[in-house]
Amino acid sequence: MNLAQIAKRQYVERRPNAQTIRGWLRRNWLEWLIEVLIRAAGFSTILIVGLIFVFLLREGLPTFLDIPLRQLFSSRWYPIESLYGLWSLIVGSILVTAGAVIIAVPLGLTTAIYLGEIAPQWQREILKPLIEMLAGIPSIVLGFLGWMVLAPLIQTMGASTGLTAFSGSLILAYMALPTIISISEDALYAVPKTYRDGALAMGATQWQTIWRVVLPAARSGLMMSMMLGIGRAIGETMAVMMVTGNAANVPDFGPTMFFSPVRTMTATIAAEMGEVSQGSMHYNVLFGIGIVLFLITFGINSLAGRFVGRVVRRRGGQL
Repeated sequence: MNLAQIAKRQYVERRPNAQTIRGWLRRNWLEWLIEVLIRAAGFSTILIVGLIFVFLLREGLPTFLDIPLRQLFSSRWYPIESLYGLWSLIVGSILVTAGAVIIAVPLGLTTAIYLGEIAPQWQREILKPLIEMLAGIPSIVLGFLGWMVLAPLIQTMGASTGLTAFSGSLILAYMALPTIISISEDALYAVPKTYRDGALAMGATQWQTIWRVVLPAARSGLMMSMMLGIGRAIGETMAVMMVTGNAANVPDFGPTMFFSPVRTMTATIAAEMGEVSQGSMHYNVLFGIGIVLFLITFGINSLAGRFVGRVVRRRGGQL
């Protein structure tokens, strides 16, 4: 057999048959379909968020066009007399959210550090699922417990009423803790073990390794966990509506401002949307509150994204 015959035989053996071609077409078709579905899911997410904002603008834009800004951002909320001051609602939301962040962030980060760096493996396997299960408790149940148990306890400690901004902050902190702990612990777990080994080999203690090496390396993930916890707190409705007193007033600035009844933006929308007539100014103002809340949440997420991006660029693209 000469070289030409050998080459012809190898060509015939390697030539794709009909079954091979069908398999290749099937794989390409599946890859194309999966790519199209993934792309459609990504674009649909952006489209849905855009449509939500367009709907809010359509229903809430008359608020900012028909009501003078000085009146709109005044402290008096009394829709019966056509007084739509949003300042008391914004202050109430800030107080409750700030209190929840002050409580939840340090507690959540220290718990995540304990689970990820100090706790033995058997203890971590027990505590981590239990903490994640806390996120499944309905907010209405937590609000009911806060109303029946937490509010009387706060009142017995000297407050004029137990339904205060501090009560709402405690409930929201409890609700934000599972998110902060889980994401923070995952961020710490993602730090390469070689970082810890290198620090310990240079003579650093375990706490110095955690503080000087692990936490800076996981900074972006920890920041995202805090932002998600803040978003969880600022968007909560039912639990806050049950334990904050629903009083649309601006507390006097001072140490006792957290122990005054307040009303949040989300609670106002939930409490009054079912009582207004569609197309009325009160109806439009409630959607205007939704626009303000949307912009606040968007601003928080944008700041978090900028911070994380700056950290990643400074560290050469490593999370």
